[in-house]
This record gives sequence, C-alpha cells and structure tokens, in this order.
Amino acid sequence: MATKVVMEALSPTMEEGRLVEWKKREGDPVAQGDVLAEVETDKAVMELVARADGVLLKHAVAEGTTVPVGALVAVIGAAGEDVSALLGGAAPAGAAGNGAPAPAGVAPAAATAAAPAPPPVAAEPVAAAAGRLKASPLARRLATEQGIDLRLVRGTGPEGRIVQRDVEQAVATGTAALGAAAAATAAPVSLPLPAAPGGFTEVPLTPMRKAIAKRLTASLGPIPTFYLTAEADMERVAEAREALNASVAPGEAKVSFNDIIVKAVALALRQHPACNAWWTETAIRQWHDVHIGMAVAIDDGLITPVIRSAHAKPLARIAAEARDLAARARARKLAPEEYTGSTFSISNLGIFDIDDFTAVINPPEAAILAVGRIAAKPVARDGAVVVRRMLRLTLSCDHRVIDGATGAQFLRTVTQMLANPLAML
Repeated sequence: MATKVVMEALSPTMEEGRLVEWKKREGDPVAQGDVLAEVETDKAVMELVARADGVLLKHAVAEGTTVPVGALVAVIGAAGEDVSALLGGAAPAGAAGNGAPAPAGVAPAAATAAAPAPPPVAAEPVAAAAGRLKASPLARRLATEQGIDLRLVRGTGPEGRIVQRDVEQAVATGTAALGAAAAATAAPVSLPLPAAPGGFTEVPLTPMRKAIAKRLTASLGPIPTFYLTAEADMERVAEAREALNASVAPGEAKVSFNDIIVKAVALALRQHPACNAWWTETAIRQWHDVHIGMAVAIDDGLITPVIRSAHAKPLARIAAEARDLAARARARKLAPEEYTGSTFSISNLGIFDIDDFTAVINPPEAAILAVGRIAAKPVARDGAVVVRRMLRLTLSCDHRVIDGATGAQFLRTVTQMLANPLAML
C-alpha cells in the first residue's frame, strides 16, 4: 500500500518549507530513515527522511517550491503501483507525514498548514456578542501561536467563552486561513504602488524572512517596550583579553570582546533574575539558568543560536561554542534545539562600526541587549580628560516584566563587570 510523504514540521516554529533538493529520484528504492530531500525551514536546512520502505514513485513538489506543513510532497509504494488517486490531494490534517503518526506538539501545526475544505461560516461568535471578547488565557496563547483571529471563533465555554478546544477546532477546520483573510480585510486599505521609471528585481520571500517578519510584528505590536542606554569602560577588558589570548594554544578559539560580554551578561542575569524571564499569558517565568541567544546574521536573515548555561561556563568554553554555533548557523546546519529556548538575547553590530542601536525583543523573552562598537573617546577621569575605549549598550525591556529601575540596575551591573573583568573572570 502506497504511503504519502508530507512536508513535516522540522522546527518548532515551522509553518512551511522550501524543498531545496531531492536526494532520492523517482524510481529509487528507499528504506525507513533514508534522506529523501533537503528542506529549508524558517531557521535552517534540514533533512526530510522516509518513514516507510518501498520505491519513491512520484515527486509531487519540484525543487525550489515552498509548501505548507502537511502538504503532499511525494509518494512511496511498491514498484509499478498506481498512485494517481493519492496525488489528487494532500495528507490528512494533523499527519506528521511519511507514514508516521504526528509527534507530540506537531499535529496542530500540520493541521493548520494542510489545505482543508472551506470552513463553515463562523462570523457570529457567541464570545464577542457582548462587545468584549471572552477567551481563556490558554486559548489566547494558542490562537496567537497558530495565527487564529479569535473574533471568528465560536466559544463553547461558560457564557460563550472561547476555550482551548475551540481554538484547536478552528485550527482543524481551517479558520486560521479565514482569520488571516479577515485581518487583511480589516486592515487599512493600501493604495496602489506608484509607477517608477526603470526596472526592478523582486526577491522572493524565504521561509526565514517570513518568520522574521511574523516575529517582529508579534514583538513590536503588543509588547510595551522601553530602552535604557549606558556606556561601559572597556580598557581593562581589552587588557584582559590580550593577556588571555596570549596563552591560547594553536588551534584553540581566541576570546573575543563579544565572548566577554556574554559572560558578563550571564553573571549579571544571575544577580537580576527579573531580567532573565519570559512573559506568558498566566505568569512571569523567571529562569534559574541563563541561556544566551546570540544574534547571527546570515545571507537572507537572522538566527539566534543559544549558549546554554552561559553563567556556569568558563570563558574559553563560551568562545569555542560561540565560534562553532556561528559557523554552523551561517551554513544553515543548526538543529532546532540549538536555536530555541534562550532566556535572554544579545545583538552585536559593533563589527559594522555601529555606535549604538535598539534591538527588537524576541518573545517570550523580556529583554535584549544591543551592543555597539568599542571606540576610543575622551572621557573625564579624576578631574582630567583621558582617552578610553568605551562601549555603548542599549537594553530593550518588556515593561510588562521589567520596570525601569530593575532594568537600570541590571545594566549597571553589566557595566561594572566590564569595568573590572578580573573579578568577573
């Protein structure tokens, strides 16, 4: 019996994937676990593997095509088997694909992305009848994650309240797509683009660029953000870094300024746990360990590989991990667990000669630190003007989690550690 191969959710936030290259051709024998194709997700290039034995009878998707999670991409079966009936539709909603049951946490995404029949009319939700939308915190969170417009969901809870099962039903029936259409209808009418002389080049949106756009909208829209800027004296850091790197063995990673900043931030977060936190719909989650996400620019976007338990690692280990993660991030070879689960993020544009900037918070994290370049400038010291290497740091804070004084105290601790790195190291 033939088996459908569908686009799997290969990362926690993946909604669609671009089939980069087929590794198996039509007519090739395949076994469970064989790599069928390489798929570009919103974060990395991953392998799509077979979940059944047989022959790869048909490619349903051409190389370079982007399809939603749950969409049919190929068929595996017996040699000569007629699969024309299977090629007429996508995989069932909620299927993990390739002959396997959906893994935990994947079914909703697959159901959202599958191409369901038009949903029943849901334009008169009971929950909104009284003017105020009634929904449980869990339902609101799930709706945000799945892109559901709660105004189009019928509540079945007490007094028409929208509960978790209502949102899950909306996902299964395709109300996500309906919600997106309704949101587009409700948005301000956009005027036609004006004509302009000369030609132009349109760059197709990659899965990563789409994910970045969605995350930025989720951050800048609902999150009340404020910014704090401070300067750190980096003279002693420069001296300490030079001394440390003088003793580095050939082939080992040298310590960068960014490595020292990561260590200082991690130690400061242990002193200020309110900044090492996530915002959830029901609580503020303060993490005991510090997992630092470091923003890495790649060809068509940005990814934040994570240095786990940075507070507990020696500087040499942080330096080695940072190099390895950054290299594999640029090669699009990170596994999902290597770029998810950060508790605080750092974005460093100093290498591009940027003095200072404001970074966008990566939800559900409560803050992100923007790091500029280290520049020599005249400063007052003990009644005299001297030249010191200074660094501007800007902290973006979610005001729902972090108050002004809390963020200021954390930033002051960071600058104090950088001013006296020997105590830190």
